[in-house]
Amino acid sequence: MSDELPSKINILTLNCWGLKFIAKYRRERLLEIGKRIASMPDPPHIVGLQECWTQEDYNNIREETREILPYGKFYFSGVFGGGLVILSKWPIESSHMLRYSLNGRPTAFFRGDWFVGKGVACANVRYGPGPKDIAAVFCTHLHAPYEQEHSDSYVCHRTSQAWEIMKLMRGAAEKGYLVIGLGDFNMVPLSLAHKLITSHAPVKDVWRELHPDSSIGAAKDKAEKARGKPVPTAEFNIKENGTTCDGPYNTWRWPKKEQKKLVHGPIETDGSVLDRNGKRLDYIFVGESPYSFEDTWKIEDVKLGMMERHPTLHCSLSDHFSVEATIVRNDSHRGALKKLPPQSLAMPSSRSRSVSPAVEGAVSPRTLNEDGSHRYIHTSRTTQTPEQAREMYDGILATIEKYVNRERFQRRFRVLNFFWGTLVAIGCLVAQWWVPRNYVAFILTLLGAQSLERI
Repeated sequence: MSDELPSKINILTLNCWGLKFIAKYRRERLLEIGKRIASMPDPPHIVGLQECWTQEDYNNIREETREILPYGKFYFSGVFGGGLVILSKWPIESSHMLRYSLNGRPTAFFRGDWFVGKGVACANVRYGPGPKDIAAVFCTHLHAPYEQEHSDSYVCHRTSQAWEIMKLMRGAAEKGYLVIGLGDFNMVPLSLAHKLITSHAPVKDVWRELHPDSSIGAAKDKAEKARGKPVPTAEFNIKENGTTCDGPYNTWRWPKKEQKKLVHGPIETDGSVLDRNGKRLDYIFVGESPYSFEDTWKIEDVKLGMMERHPTLHCSLSDHFSVEATIVRNDSHRGALKKLPPQSLAMPSSRSRSVSPAVEGAVSPRTLNEDGSHRYIHTSRTTQTPEQAREMYDGILATIEKYVNRERFQRRFRVLNFFWGTLVAIGCLVAQWWVPRNYVAFILTLLGAQSLERI
């Protein structure tokens, strides 16, 4: 590779919606996605794809993009695969797949999150000759919510997953690498998972950096309503709020009746229509060493992409839009020491320094606090104030407690359901001996089988 360092890096992330046998026009849409990436006027240098489930779709995209993205990795995990792909202009020196430790429930087979083995696709991309000229790329797809966050039973899973990818990004940054985290995080801005990532890893949400007043959820969500902002238009949501899904511009969110009309020709979307459902679930996080140099990379631009419809099917290329960001190299500060905020990371002063933060007072003892709670307070590796750290930690504890209570209830419910279903099944089988009609015996058999199925 060339010894010259790149002056900028273009980054793209997209949830392709490539569910085999389920996603409509899967093969045609993903092939077109590959063509669109290859034909971009300012092509991306690093691409992260989610829900690219089949090797066939991956090979088609690789074939289309081989001239601009000659390096790539299709990641395998779980029973059906995690659907994660990383493509790069530069060589991938190393890669691995880290499966999340808390990742859905096997009993929820109709949702599939547990079976696909969701995790983080990791790749070290060498973009320059220096020992630290490496981009640590982390592509992920967090657990789907299925409900509003306040009532979502999987918010604990998503919080755990956010914590795991945060630690990966923080570890890479501490090595002095450029960190790029991207994917479908299934979270809204300033949610607990979002705060975990942005406050405990030295990374920035590129959209929020350039659009600090952007929405923190759909217009109908409680948190967004509390801001007192007017309901945005579809066009405003695209340009300012970065809503990657559930908006009027995406044909897969239209009623089925409207979708069927697309076979007769394209249908334009009115950008002035109010958008109450659009939200931002897809992110690009960028960061670098928290204690080495003064912002070697600057965020120059971010926008949504892949909004153009399929040329013949007239449908959106996916049920999400892509996020496309550009970061530029800032060589004027190369070598300058970064000014650290009081609560940020600190470089150990010597090898003799204790490895235990509790010894240095970074972690409070696990004793009873004034409010009667037990908390560890860890601020040496976060940009938060102690008060913010306590609030977040309490939020995590509350999430865990709520989830544990739910699981205990589910355990009791399933035990009762087991005994009830068994009794009903036995009763139906015994009752068949005395019923005079065959069709009644059939109904009892069916009822008994369904009772056993529910166990």
